[in-house]
Amino acid sequence: MSDGTDNKSSPVAGMQKPGKRLTLGHIADQLGISTATVSLALRDSPLVAEETRAKVKRTAEEIGYIYNRSAASLRTSRSQIVGVAVHDILNPFFAEVFSALEDVLEEQGQMIFICNHRDDVKRQKAFVNTLLQHRADGLILCPSVGTSAEDINRLIDQGIPVTLVARELPGVWAPCVRGDDQAGTNRITKHLIEQGHRKIAMVGGRRESSTGRYRHLGWRQALVDAGLDPDKQVDMPELMTQADGRAAVPAMLEAEERPSAVVCFNDLVAFGMMTTMRRAGVEPGPDIAITGYDDIDGADARTPALTTVHAHPDKIGRLAALTLLRQIAGDRVPNTPIVIEPELRVRESSPPPGVRFAPRLAD
Repeated sequence: MSDGTDNKSSPVAGMQKPGKRLTLGHIADQLGISTATVSLALRDSPLVAEETRAKVKRTAEEIGYIYNRSAASLRTSRSQIVGVAVHDILNPFFAEVFSALEDVLEEQGQMIFICNHRDDVKRQKAFVNTLLQHRADGLILCPSVGTSAEDINRLIDQGIPVTLVARELPGVWAPCVRGDDQAGTNRITKHLIEQGHRKIAMVGGRRESSTGRYRHLGWRQALVDAGLDPDKQVDMPELMTQADGRAAVPAMLEAEERPSAVVCFNDLVAFGMMTTMRRAGVEPGPDIAITGYDDIDGADARTPALTTVHAHPDKIGRLAALTLLRQIAGDRVPNTPIVIEPELRVRESSPPPGVRFAPRLAD
């Protein structure tokens, strides 16, 4: 009879030995299905029945299995990773674009890496290099100011699907999904002219970007069409944020010929200007008409409610994601821009000169 001191311990039946990596085979054996089916289920493939997918995921969670994307990418040449890079993720317009494209990409099992490059080419390049190291399936990019066509075409030449969003670059071999920025500012400037304004300033926009150039061009063209000289108007480029809008107010109010109306590059600049003007004793709307662009959340809740351009960020985001997915699937997608028609939203902030708006009652 043994006292047990020389007994060798043995693993309990069905238990995993400590330190041994869990594999797809463990899930397959437990459920009585193939490892191929398990792999497809964990990638949310429609080839696997929904009930089976649920069982596989539940079993994986119970035994602590973590899907190895790196190994899967070596087998399939797909990482299920997509990079998204924009210059200002804090801007509610881009937050809406991202939300829409995220919904589409996640439906297809794609994991998203996001970069806020802040119009810094070095940050953008570092992010792209990281994507390449992770064998990303593709890139959705609002290109930084200073990005060259060669920067993008080099990626495409390496077989990386790329879709541009919001900003386009001449000579790039990739499709671009953007709003019709020139039409948007043209319409809102014409609206101000029809209201009787003749001194109409343009505030904001990075003119090195296509968005800044197109919105500036739309403003200029509307003035020229009305017989007004855009070179005699106040024109303040490069401003993008609420802080920029606040900082622009003193120069605007001290201009030799103070404008009676302002076309702001976006709603953020408009919000900043409206707040600071009111503190200076100048009422936005009656004293100086203010307009924005993008129609972000809260534009209609301001006092006065902001006249702006609705740019359909949800549609831009969805189309950008679908366009990239087509490229990932191997489709040849034309590199012509996909341009979304904007809508003018006229509200209280753009009355005729000197006309006061009636305060709104609470709902």
